[in-house]
Amino acid sequence: MCNIHYGQSKISHCNHLYYKGRPLYAYLKKSAIEKNLSFLKEKLKGSSSHTKVWATVKANAYGHGLMKVLPALSQADGIAVLDLKEAIKCQNFGWNKPIMVYGGLYAPSEIPLLFKVPNIHLVISHLAQLDWLKNSPILESQTLTSCTLWLRYHGDTHHCGFNEIDYQDAYNRAAELLSKRLINGIGHFNHYACAENRKSINDSEITFNNLIKRLPGETSTGNSAALLLYPEHCKDTNWVRPGLALYGASPIPYLSAETLGLEPAMSLHSELIAIQYLSAGDKVGYGGTFIASKDMKIGLISCGYGDGYPRHASTGTPILVDSTKTQLLGKVSMDISVVDLTRIPKAKIGTPVTLWGTCDLPVEEVAAAAGTIAAELFTRLSTEVQIIQYD
Repeated sequence: MCNIHYGQSKISHCNHLYYKGRPLYAYLKKSAIEKNLSFLKEKLKGSSSHTKVWATVKANAYGHGLMKVLPALSQADGIAVLDLKEAIKCQNFGWNKPIMVYGGLYAPSEIPLLFKVPNIHLVISHLAQLDWLKNSPILESQTLTSCTLWLRYHGDTHHCGFNEIDYQDAYNRAAELLSKRLINGIGHFNHYACAENRKSINDSEITFNNLIKRLPGETSTGNSAALLLYPEHCKDTNWVRPGLALYGASPIPYLSAETLGLEPAMSLHSELIAIQYLSAGDKVGYGGTFIASKDMKIGLISCGYGDGYPRHASTGTPILVDSTKTQLLGKVSMDISVVDLTRIPKAKIGTPVTLWGTCDLPVEEVAAAAGTIAAELFTRLSTEVQIIQYD
């Protein structure tokens, strides 16, 4: 499915049309997100419960830009954000379908914001959140008839949520709010810690189902990895919550996005801004961590850790220069990186560079070389980097 390529003509064309100033920019392909969503929904066909999709757009749509991404998710049944501030932003951008808030309430002072977002779905992770709702003076005169509470089981992540003992207490408190018609409904939320492992999913699912078997309400389980690898598990829930896969990156360490049938939606590009020649024994960059073993040609790229490129990326991290794969040299600086031009003799100032995100240089490959994950590269991208939507 991966059929996106950025040759020199494409990059030069976009430069002349869109870019002035420092040559660092990202391309966003809206149709790729649409295709990835459609592809994931196909995996749910045949679901007896008509499983629906929360499209996760927290962290500014994984760094891709909320305003640019939301139109591409029009076929999702709802979106999921981190907090109420993000929810309101999405609504202001024109989103009018359900919104799930993973963080729920962070303080009682946020309760008035709930009335600003119709069809809001709050994930509840601790009992205090329920007490805030119960004791809110605002709810004495108004009701959250469009608000659904989702009780989060801590599952095998143990990050947040209720254990087996507190879950029943949380349900009873939520049921009291429901009986007073202060809320619209109650759902059950679980997250897999090791979604790439079938046994881990099986064990988590059994425990969760036993916990809620006598408690009414819809369920939401399943992230990108679970949906891609084990869709049969996701067909048994009411809502799934894909994130990274929507943006065309693999959530599974040992499988590429292309292998999974995903198309990259965003790529990061720059240019060579200077050429240098090293003699054997010369050192490169801060700390001199790279030492030339022979005479060589190197190039300086207008991109560094201040732009979101990983500072801990080391010598050997792959980079494309004029469509030829080469490697990073030495330490990444705040706004400059150094690349090996030994095998690219025609490279010059202005030669296009791809840092990650195309079929020839998948974001997962760069992330693995830098000891991180694709989601971190996406979300660390500086807001100063111009994102050019070209379709």
